[in-house]
Order: sequence, then C-alpha cells, then structure tokens
Amino acid sequence: MARPNAIVWFDLYVDDLARASTFYESVFQRPLEVMDDPTGETEMRAFPTDMQAYGAGGALVKSAHARPGMGGTVIYFSVEDCAVEAARVAIAGGTLVRPKLSIGEFGFVALCRDTEGNLFGLNSRR
Repeated sequence: MARPNAIVWFDLYVDDLARASTFYESVFQRPLEVMDDPTGETEMRAFPTDMQAYGAGGALVKSAHARPGMGGTVIYFSVEDCAVEAARVAIAGGTLVRPKLSIGEFGFVALCRDTEGNLFGLNSRR
C-alpha cells in the first residue's frame, strides 16, 4: 500500500471569517465552501478540495481554541504562476512579503500575509 502524504488537511485560523474569505476568494479567484461543524464551536470556509488528488485540503477556521498570526508554519498554495496571485494580494487587503522567487528545480514561490496576519506562500512550477 502506498504511504500517505504527511499533510492531509490544514486549518488557517482567522479572527474575521468574512474578511478572510473575501481576501482568499479575491486572490485565488474561486469561492470557498461553507463547512458545517457538528459541534457548533467553529465557523469554517473550505478551499476547493479533491480528497482523492495529490496535496492537502484545508479551511479558514474561526475558533475560540486557536488564534491567527505569525508562527513557525507556512502553508504553500499550489497555483499556475505565483506572480499572478501575488499581484492580487495587496488589492485584496493583504501584504506581499516576498515577490516571486526561483527555488530552482522546485519552481517558484512568493510569500504573503493575509488580512488576519497569517503568513502563507504561493508555489508554482513556472
């Protein structure tokens, strides 16, 4: 049996779910999906996810159990050309921290900060 990837899901914590949803929908030009939490403790908006495909799915999460902000973990979103989404970050209310940069055989990355203070990355092959 094939070994699973180490990351299967991520939660990106936010203070203002509406603001954060608008930010990511503007940057990636696709809607987030409302996710129900059976416990009623959190509000969630999921990034479009195919659980059978390579990579990990995840959601924006508003919860009393965790807070957004700078930390030691950076989530990288896979995109066609990270310069395109990076150009939308400031327009959507975020900050471009590091413009598109070659990382050799692994493609390109850009680092950004969202409206909640979370640092995230964009990764593309071109």
